[in-house]
Amino acid sequence: MALWISPILFGIAVVALVLGLSSIIMGIMSDKSGAEALKERIEYCYLGVASLAVCGLFGYLLA
Repeated sequence: MALWISPILFGIAVVALVLGLSSIIMGIMSDKSGAEALKERIEYCYLGVASLAVCGLFGYLLA
């Protein structure tokens, strides 16, 4: 059963990494203006940083 845990954790880490990086890129590339743009950038960057933290956590678990 231990052989199944590592690939699953690796898969979750890769998905979290891709989600985090794409969210940060989407937050940077926002073309809206005003308060709505700031709100959107904060939301996307928060999701990106949280996803990168999850990726780091699962990477630590794999080590």
